[in-house]
Amino acid sequence: MTENTSSTGPLLTLNDLSVRFAMPGGAIDAVREVSLQLDRGERVALVGESGSGKSVTALSILGLLPYPRASHPSGSIRFRGEELLGADAKTLQTIRGDRIGMIFQEPMLSLNPLHIIEKQICETLVLHKRLSDSQARQRALELLEWVRIRDPKRALKAWPHQLSGGQRQRIMIAMALANEPDLLIADEPTTAVDVTTQAQILALLNELRRELGMAVLLITHDLGVVEKICDQVHVMRAGTIIEHGTTQTVFQKPAQAYTRELITAEPQAHRPQQAPAGEPVLQAQQLRVWFPVRRGVLRRTVDHVKAVDGVSLSLHRGRTLGVVGESGSGKTTLALALLRLMRSHGEILFDDQRIDRLAHRDLKALRRELQVVFQDPYGSLSPRLNIGQIIAEGLLAHEISDDRSHEAAVIDALREVGLDPDTRHRYPHEFSGGQRQRIALARALIMKPSVIMLDEPTSALDRAVQAQMIDLLVRLQTDHGLAYLFISHDLRVVRALADDIMVMRGGKVVEHGPADTIFSQPTNDYTRALIAAAMDLEVWNENAVAQ
Repeated sequence: MTENTSSTGPLLTLNDLSVRFAMPGGAIDAVREVSLQLDRGERVALVGESGSGKSVTALSILGLLPYPRASHPSGSIRFRGEELLGADAKTLQTIRGDRIGMIFQEPMLSLNPLHIIEKQICETLVLHKRLSDSQARQRALELLEWVRIRDPKRALKAWPHQLSGGQRQRIMIAMALANEPDLLIADEPTTAVDVTTQAQILALLNELRRELGMAVLLITHDLGVVEKICDQVHVMRAGTIIEHGTTQTVFQKPAQAYTRELITAEPQAHRPQQAPAGEPVLQAQQLRVWFPVRRGVLRRTVDHVKAVDGVSLSLHRGRTLGVVGESGSGKTTLALALLRLMRSHGEILFDDQRIDRLAHRDLKALRRELQVVFQDPYGSLSPRLNIGQIIAEGLLAHEISDDRSHEAAVIDALREVGLDPDTRHRYPHEFSGGQRQRIALARALIMKPSVIMLDEPTSALDRAVQAQMIDLLVRLQTDHGLAYLFISHDLRVVRALADDIMVMRGGKVVEHGPADTIFSQPTNDYTRALIAAAMDLEVWNENAVAQ
């Protein structure tokens, strides 16, 4: 691999770029006169809270906004001296996925659910590199090995839904790097991965940047990542860049109060002093979820993927059990099994009643007590329903009250999660990521459950919004005596919220105990590695991410 030196001057220049969306209620100026520049091999970060215009700016570069609803009242986008704003489809197709690669924030929405991973990676290699099918497959295997996918041959034959969130994110990174682009636009590339994988991915991106002379435009809410790997920082708020400069200058001497808030915003421990744990509300004994591996013409079972392998736990009313571990460790599968949304073996007890043996028709009443908030606030809310209808769905399904009381219950639920009740007539796309997660939480709360499963509810949120969400969850738990099963790869968030922690790896529990003990005196090497990586200690490969 050799550095690209085919042309001189800046690689990418945005000058006074504006983006306007035509909406039923009137035009919205999402981006206003944004200017920035990237040179070859440079790493530039675009940071800001949810809804500040970061992703809209990035999508404008590749012409991926929903035209004609989106328009550009002003601006210029020049890549290697060529104007991209208003370029024809053929020009953009030549550049997309070849000279400019993009890692999208939502891998499940970006991957085609109707095609296996091999077809999706090989497609861009055949299109842009003119490789044969066998050459493309070999290159795809190399790419999956680069991004640390375990058993890449099996992953190539997998469908997107068969992979964990972190594995899907690494697949997206492999696809973006497939053609060795000059510019990589990375929109929250490490949001869905654990801290140790995050360090590997960032080291990999930096290695490829040096080898290829590749520039990186990093869009993220993780200021810790920005501080370690970026050369320049542009801070966005309400569609405009309010501050920019070298990373060192911005972090050490921020000029704007908003920038200082972003830098100092960090999840803090808000857990009130808990009384000794009482009777458990949800228990599992030797829970197993094994997926058969079938091969041959007759599709005989030759092995099993042990996603959850002999897990036991107790969840107590009014307390939070944090479940942590690397991508693919079995965290989400465990939650789905506990909710009886996935077939499993072993005992599951709710209020001392065995529920693992209940028939499907007998589970309806149980659904009111066990609610869930999913990781993806975009995909978990129906775009066809307004917010009021989404929150009231459970009431309708369980035939609770009438339409008039539904309206009152929706208003109360929105107030509880800190949203204006008047927004109930709006649709999901009109809200930021943090607001969508509050809506998902309101949908769960309206059922008055005993247990809420929270699957990475803060992973897509910036630090300031994460802190707000943690405060909200603690308050709701105190007010209603809720039990939380909190799944996350972000140990800083887990530390702020969890009373007890369970560490999973390869489908098994490797450590389990009080949160304070786990963080101060971990006994397992893997737990120590996770904590060290999360707290920016020795696991971080400083040499790999250095200039």
